[in-house]
Amino acid sequence: MDTVTVRVPATTANLGPGFDCIGLALDLWNEVTVERGAFGVTSHGEGERELPSDARNLVVTGARAAFTAAGKPMPPLKFTCRNAIPHGRGLGSSSAAIVGGLLAGAALAGLDTDLPHLLKLAADIEGHPDNVAPALYGGCCIGVHDGEEWSVGQVPLPQGLHAVVFVPEAQKNTNEMRSQLAPQVSRQDAIYNIGRAALLVNALATGRLELLKQATQDRLHQPARSQVFRAMNTIIKAALNGGAHGAFLSGAGPAVLALTTGREVTVNYEMCEAARLHQLPGKGMILRVALKGAHVVE
Repeated sequence: MDTVTVRVPATTANLGPGFDCIGLALDLWNEVTVERGAFGVTSHGEGERELPSDARNLVVTGARAAFTAAGKPMPPLKFTCRNAIPHGRGLGSSSAAIVGGLLAGAALAGLDTDLPHLLKLAADIEGHPDNVAPALYGGCCIGVHDGEEWSVGQVPLPQGLHAVVFVPEAQKNTNEMRSQLAPQVSRQDAIYNIGRAALLVNALATGRLELLKQATQDRLHQPARSQVFRAMNTIIKAALNGGAHGAFLSGAGPAVLALTTGREVTVNYEMCEAARLHQLPGKGMILRVALKGAHVVE
């Protein structure tokens, strides 16, 4: 094979209480074409002015991991990225790049594209599975690590589930946002999040979406991040008042995401208006859940 094109969905991680272990794929896609030839990385669309055009680009990292796993040196490759996922906003752009490069590299290297195998490679690069698992599998995924192996469970989802997302113009660095978090949490806060993460999975799997308002609450990361991102709680409250079932910070932010099965236009308006009152420029997006994960299209 001399050329391959792969599509990868955006993802939202944590869903409130599921810190570093629960994620959801969204119907917003990056596409990467990798072909044998003189090395180069070209990006179009989101992040085209910020993303590195050399070997530091994560699509190259993913492809190299595939060739290494296949026991082969990576040949000179040309990478062409067409990005629709906002960069540095908490919608899984880094994971999409890793997974896109990994799947394309696996196709070119003749590596087994078994999903558990690819998940291990992707999660080892990313460090946690909350974005790379739904990027690979689609839908809603729970990912855990026992010290040796990564395991993924998929959560059944109700029909008609949408994500309404407010995406601020300003980017946030994931590592900087993670540095805001306390190194330890109280037993009370741990219990609080365990209960809500369990309730979240139950609400999605059974379709009892009235539980999501409580099930998407969090004490492990959102309170600390709200000290940096002052508009977060106001936008979440506006989404709930507009008719969303639940709302939360998407990943490390700054995007805020609401889950809906109706009233998407109203929820979108309320979130954007709340951001405007905070003088926070950005845009609203109404997206379906992506039930299909990364795949080769050509």
